[in-house]
Amino acid sequence: MNYRFDKIAFNSTAKKTPTESDKEHYIGLEHIDSECLEITRWGSDVAPIGEKLIMKKGDVLFGKRRAYQRKLAIAPFDGIFSAHGMVLRPNEEVVDKNYFPFFMSSDLFMERAVQISVGGLSPTINWKDLREQEFPLPSLAEQKVLAEKLWAAYRLKESYKKLLAATEEMVKSQFIEMFGDPLKNPKNYTQRKLGDVATLLNGRAYKASELLSSGRYLVLRVGNFFTNTDYYYSDLELEPDKYCDTGDILYSWSATLGAQIWKGGKVIYHYHIWKVLFDENILNKEYFCFMLNVMTDSLKQETHGSTMVHLTKDGMEKKFIAIPPLELQRRFVSIAEQADKSGFELRKSIDAIDQVIKSLINN
Repeated sequence: MNYRFDKIAFNSTAKKTPTESDKEHYIGLEHIDSECLEITRWGSDVAPIGEKLIMKKGDVLFGKRRAYQRKLAIAPFDGIFSAHGMVLRPNEEVVDKNYFPFFMSSDLFMERAVQISVGGLSPTINWKDLREQEFPLPSLAEQKVLAEKLWAAYRLKESYKKLLAATEEMVKSQFIEMFGDPLKNPKNYTQRKLGDVATLLNGRAYKASELLSSGRYLVLRVGNFFTNTDYYYSDLELEPDKYCDTGDILYSWSATLGAQIWKGGKVIYHYHIWKVLFDENILNKEYFCFMLNVMTDSLKQETHGSTMVHLTKDGMEKKFIAIPPLELQRRFVSIAEQADKSGFELRKSIDAIDQVIKSLINN
């Protein structure tokens, strides 16, 4: 049976201006991970500015801004939530409260949310548009059965994700044991300025009119760099250094920071990403990429900008980094590769469970 969304959910619009005591129980969109119902981090260093939504434990928090990021989670406590989101509560006469978060995670709901978003760079959903949308729902009895299956699968997936995180943390601990903080250099290795051993190449900034729904080249933006699989395209023919290809080290320096070795073929990369060229005579590629990520935690403390944190190219190039012997770098890479094999199997299991969850939700 089909229902208007305002018959499925209540949109709580109660607000308050935060005080200093509210900062500990503040959740922003930056605290919500895409396609993850649980929130594991929260809070602000100072009281958030401007009115915020009041949330209660168990409310469903939905990011109405840039809905394509699929930011949806369950409030873990009473507190305040970003005004760029919605605080939603199920109408239990038509939707089971345990099924409700999965319904909202469905492709049907999320794709509709994207379709009705308005605006250019930061498309946003208006409640007056969302409330009128109609969606089919199974019977309450069917929803309860589905919810039990979905939560069992979701909890299994989360347990695998914790194992994967523990594996990755083990590799990081091994790095620190072997080399220490590459910026502090406690092992007294040779030090060089990063700018002397590597070149940081900026990608290209784009006008909205230049980002196409189809075209010759994928455009790699920061969102695609980490989680979002919705790409824009371009037919522009650019200078060779504005493309990256499989095997290149890329570093996202704005909003979300981090490095990776690109595996997606030839694409155009955005201005907020650096392509990192380096001296292969003194740096192993896999080691160097991992080292950049170890540095990132320290670098975050030096980021500039209040609404969108970022590093500066000049500041990055002036950092002195430790340069261990290549033989030692390769030894670490061998350890990391063994761990990555275990991680690969865990990721396969997580992907398989994800497919089961999506099948249950979308069918």
